[in-house]
Amino acid sequence: MIRSMTGFGTADGVVGSARISVELRTVNHRFFNPSLKLPSALSRWESEVREALRQRIARGHVTVSARVERATAAGSAIDEARFADYAAQLKTLREMHALGGDVDVATVLRLPEVVRAGIEDEVPDDGAAALVAIVNEAATALTAMREREGVRLATVIRERLALVSVAVERISARAPQRIVAQRDRLLENVAKLANGVALDEQRMAQEVAILADRLDVGEEIDRFRTHIAAFEETLRDGAGEAVGKRLGFLLQEMLREANTAGSKANDAEIQRDVIAIKEELERIREQVENIE
Repeated sequence: MIRSMTGFGTADGVVGSARISVELRTVNHRFFNPSLKLPSALSRWESEVREALRQRIARGHVTVSARVERATAAGSAIDEARFADYAAQLKTLREMHALGGDVDVATVLRLPEVVRAGIEDEVPDDGAAALVAIVNEAATALTAMREREGVRLATVIRERLALVSVAVERISARAPQRIVAQRDRLLENVAKLANGVALDEQRMAQEVAILADRLDVGEEIDRFRTHIAAFEETLRDGAGEAVGKRLGFLLQEMLREANTAGSKANDAEIQRDVIAIKEELERIREQVENIE
């Protein structure tokens, strides 16, 4: 089962006497790219959280947000030393710049880290395992959503790939007709130019063979079928690995074969199918960019 790189998951749990809520969001990215937003009480375990996510997520930009709620009813605490320091600095600035107004208590209390919730005291030093367990639970919910989205992506991609396969078979059926038509046109033009003069049959056979080789797209069609089969197999059996990069590579190879077939065949009908194939490959690429 393939996975989308877009997902969301949450989980709640307890670390020490504090209740922790973890939220994970992911969007597409070429590599595993975590962005952690942990409160100060949990920031000491950032490396453990990052490693837990690395074990669960292969690719994608991952945003981790955690919120800490007090499990007890204890009130907030004022950092008196920080309060005094802020007050002294504000008074000095007021006098230095001849500013009006008073330095009141409310102003100082609104400054950073003057009022502390005391949560750090409720989170034990050995809380890493408990926090990682909550993160893993959120990652499980995230993975379930990414897998559901992956199923929808795979359905859309298979529908597009079926259209590509049909167009490839039309090119395969048209290619021999194109060679015969070009051979007959060559012989007709040479006969007109010769105006009754005897022609070297062996030389004509060589020219026809050269023309047929130049117009032949059989190898391109065979490789295209191989790429389609590999693409379908990857969609079907790609569980447990980051398949997005492999699918992207196969798309590039299919596009290369389509361009070569179109330039070699030099035929309006084949060119129409080549254009249709390239349009579908672009639509598939847009979906594949969101696959893990």
